[in-house]
Amino acid sequence: MIQDSHPSLPSEVTLEVANHCLCLHAQRAARTLARRFDGALRDLDLTSGQFSILMALNRREPPTVGRVARGLAMDRTTLTANLKPLVRRGLVRSVADKADRRVRRLELTADGTRLLASAVPVWRREHAAVERDLADADRLRADLRALS
Repeated sequence: MIQDSHPSLPSEVTLEVANHCLCLHAQRAARTLARRFDGALRDLDLTSGQFSILMALNRREPPTVGRVARGLAMDRTTLTANLKPLVRRGLVRSVADKADRRVRRLELTADGTRLLASAVPVWRREHAAVERDLADADRLRADLRALS
């Protein structure tokens, strides 16, 4: 008889994690929300993640790559990869900082601004629908901010 060399873990532990793990529940909720907003934004050929990036660039002063990455809780490499399709579509451009040419700033193009303006009413409708499904959206937002 061949013995399993891995120690066993009681199935009760799996149920404990499935029922109580805040990380798991937050990940599942984030995926569900992303799919929902992706569907709402599909006609604009925009994903929820792209909408978030475009919105993060909607500033008076174009932000640096690092600032956008921090604001979206992304690492710079992931942000750069996610920016590429937006740059290819002509929605975003990277420009050198006026004071320090080594620093890159990200700005919306006119097309990017127009697309973002078209997406906001779609986002507002879907967001209102999501909030109607929640018992206390303000409390949820506060609790999520406390974790970040």
